[in-house]
Amino acid sequence: MSTAELAKAYEPKDVEPRWYAYWVEHNVFAANPDPADKRPVYVLPMPPPNVTGSLHMGHALFVTLEDVLTRWHRMRGFNTLWQPGIDHAGIATQTVVERQLRREGKSRHDLGREAFTERVWQWKAESGGRIALQQRELGASPDWPRSKFTMDADMSRAVREAFVRLYEQELIYRDTRLVHWDCEAQTVLSNLEVENEEANGELFEFAYPIAGGEGELVVATTRPETMLGDTAVAVHPDDPRYKHLHGKFLQHPFLDRKVPIITDAILVDPKFGTGAVKVTPAHDFNDHETGKRHKLEMISIMNKDGTLNAEAGPFAGMERFAARKAVKKALDEKGLVRGSKNHTLVLPRSERNGSIVEPMISTQWFVKMKPLAGPALAAVRHGHTKIIPEDWTKTYEHWMTNILDWCISRQLWWGHRIPAFYCDTCGHLMVTREDPTACEKCGADKLRQDEDVLDTWFSSGLWPFSTLGWPNDTDMLRKFYPASDLETGYDILFFWVARMMMMGIHFMGVPPFKRILLHGMVVDETGDKMSKVKGNVIDPLDLVHGATFDSVVEKTLPGAPREESLKKFKKAYPSASQMGAGFSSYGADALRFTLSTYSPQARRIPLSPKKIEGNRHFCNKIWNAVRYALPYLEGARVTSEPPKATTLTNRWILSRLGAALETTKSGLDEFRLDEAALALYHFFWGELCDWYLELTKPVLNPSAGAVPGPEQDETKNVLAYVVEASIRALHPFIPYITEELWQRLPRPESAPKSIALAAYPEPGTVPRDADAEREMGTVMAVISAARTIRSEHEVHPGAEVPLVLRAEGEAALSLLRAEARAIKTLVKTTAEPAIEARGAARPKGAVMSVAAGVEVLVDLRGLVEGAKEAARIEREIKKTEKDIAALEKKLSLPSFAEKAPPEVVAESRNQLEELKKKRTGLEEAKSLAAELG
Repeated sequence: MSTAELAKAYEPKDVEPRWYAYWVEHNVFAANPDPADKRPVYVLPMPPPNVTGSLHMGHALFVTLEDVLTRWHRMRGFNTLWQPGIDHAGIATQTVVERQLRREGKSRHDLGREAFTERVWQWKAESGGRIALQQRELGASPDWPRSKFTMDADMSRAVREAFVRLYEQELIYRDTRLVHWDCEAQTVLSNLEVENEEANGELFEFAYPIAGGEGELVVATTRPETMLGDTAVAVHPDDPRYKHLHGKFLQHPFLDRKVPIITDAILVDPKFGTGAVKVTPAHDFNDHETGKRHKLEMISIMNKDGTLNAEAGPFAGMERFAARKAVKKALDEKGLVRGSKNHTLVLPRSERNGSIVEPMISTQWFVKMKPLAGPALAAVRHGHTKIIPEDWTKTYEHWMTNILDWCISRQLWWGHRIPAFYCDTCGHLMVTREDPTACEKCGADKLRQDEDVLDTWFSSGLWPFSTLGWPNDTDMLRKFYPASDLETGYDILFFWVARMMMMGIHFMGVPPFKRILLHGMVVDETGDKMSKVKGNVIDPLDLVHGATFDSVVEKTLPGAPREESLKKFKKAYPSASQMGAGFSSYGADALRFTLSTYSPQARRIPLSPKKIEGNRHFCNKIWNAVRYALPYLEGARVTSEPPKATTLTNRWILSRLGAALETTKSGLDEFRLDEAALALYHFFWGELCDWYLELTKPVLNPSAGAVPGPEQDETKNVLAYVVEASIRALHPFIPYITEELWQRLPRPESAPKSIALAAYPEPGTVPRDADAEREMGTVMAVISAARTIRSEHEVHPGAEVPLVLRAEGEAALSLLRAEARAIKTLVKTTAEPAIEARGAARPKGAVMSVAAGVEVLVDLRGLVEGAKEAARIEREIKKTEKDIAALEKKLSLPSFAEKAPPEVVAESRNQLEELKKKRTGLEEAKSLAAELG
């Protein structure tokens, strides 16, 4: 096509929506379960985002990484399934809908369970698919028609089957024990759903009167209100201070209760606090174990909503934190307060809503984890499943070795209801695949189902096979289980990944994945975690479509003072201050490519908006390179095999393409997408655009003297092949612009309807040519040296310079003669360079540099004024001496030389040596200035 049909600059908004619609219309992303399809299979289960979610940078990262892997395998001829879906997100979703009800002046209890559940389904239908639509804007290519929601009927059947089987195998049981309780959501939490946060607190001391009026015993606590549930005070058996109190009792100051004094060497550290520890078995995990050892009464003082119950006596009905103040005040009024001091403590908070979690006695459902963890641990140890980065293997092993039973019941209304039924007549418990109509023991029909639902992670743990039709034996299950890779954030290694490993092996007999690929966390440019409080959250779609900084910070801190919000934002993203008032429309490709260039294996991935802007320029560079090349590609022959190349330039670019493809393949194979992306970036911009396109102008461009002939035909074919192959190689990273350009390029007659289905260029198909790379390296070094001379001596860009090249040996001289035209074009010389043998002195007025063994001489007479050159040299000498002085001062400081990392010190010393060499060269250059007159 002509360049008139291709816009002068790339505009993502004009391209991206059109091609995504095309891919969907032509079913480009479809997997094929047909057993007759013998293609190799690549399967990647997508971590299902929460139905409540909207796109954030973590989603953008996993969508990018997984889409690159998926598109790459699809292009390599794999039958590819990237399984999409959405998680019902029990607590989060119920919270969203309850918040809506509160705005209406209602609660879920006003509606009742059935009506409330219908309300959640209604909300899901209206808002729950938003994140999937946002994923499409990033170019995600999963098999959308196969998308699953964890509450779909077939998914619910799989969950129920898994629960029943585990119960029948005695791996699920019901028990009353101390659990983590979320008073805000009014549900139990698993250990993993509790985040321990260090905080400043108070160590409060008060006295228990000894029963019978024989004095007092002082204890210390960070939670005074829990003393209402104390059923003992423990001292160390060897602590001489309290030997006389062993076996005696204390009088509770507010309740008609005698509190025994017990001895316990496990709980008590005599050096901490007073050496006497109040024991509240129903509200502290350590105390709970102590209570079991001593058979203490376990008195729960708290209701599910965090208020105190009747066991709290005069404090019943109070909210827990109000009760803390009231208890302290009441103790003070009784004269029992013995002081307090600041104390650093650990606050357990709900991972879901941030509320402070309470240890509480409760009856819940649990899964025995040891029998499930053993095979999952062995699968990694024996190499059946590999974790990348390998560092996480030790963490996985430690957690699986020390795993605790999993509390799977939740006191919610939204979720998979536990399939357990109680007979009100005889008390019999039934766990069934279908809802029973009568008690299997007594025949009565008065049955009620367990009120609780399952932890969201229970259904998510079945994801790799429940999405494929399990428990039925389906074509999908036989074809696409186990998955090839699982790619996800390291932060859910135990929430989700380990549970899928356990469930997959238990129900399917083999691990669900061959590799577990873990990526890091996207943080702001300074390395801080993104949070609304810090004002450093960026919506990925603002980077795609463009946004003002005002609108960006308003999303994060709505209603906050503008100046304060902008200050926070620009502190988090220093490069933003160089970008005007906001983000341009960078497009999905620029964002994707940027995310691909960070090491996915880094723990923290610092997002730089400036880097995204830079990759927007890279997209435009690709666009302009193709736009430039298109007129020269008329009549070019493109086949699946590289064309025959005879000229050095053509041999070299094909070899460099092969080198880039080698690095790209190894990077994609090893989950080093950054290495793959950067190899293609440097090839396309640094070698194809900066060198090859310039070198071909004398061959292809009539205005540069090009004439038709065999060399021109060969160069056309090579250019067409290299550009088309490069575009295919880049497609997994930047799918939109590559589809747009590929559709306009010459390509093989057998090419498919989309680049997404075209063959990925494999390195073996493009042979390396060591001789061409070595020889071209010499030519490029010579050209670079001559250009450097021009630049350093400030020769006018339009001026032509005389150039002499001197080399030793006939081979080197022949190479320079053969490439004289290319050197003339790129250096811009007055004529083709003079080629001579080395040995003569430097001519007067000429600057000489040595590159790859070749003396490069540029005569500056008539091009540079001596006085200006002398002034330039003096400026450079002063600047260099200033830099030398600064480095010498830094290296002389003991704080730097002794404390800085050795590699940093070595680098500074190397810089100093280079600066000294530069100063010597500048001193020598003074004579040149004199020669120029």
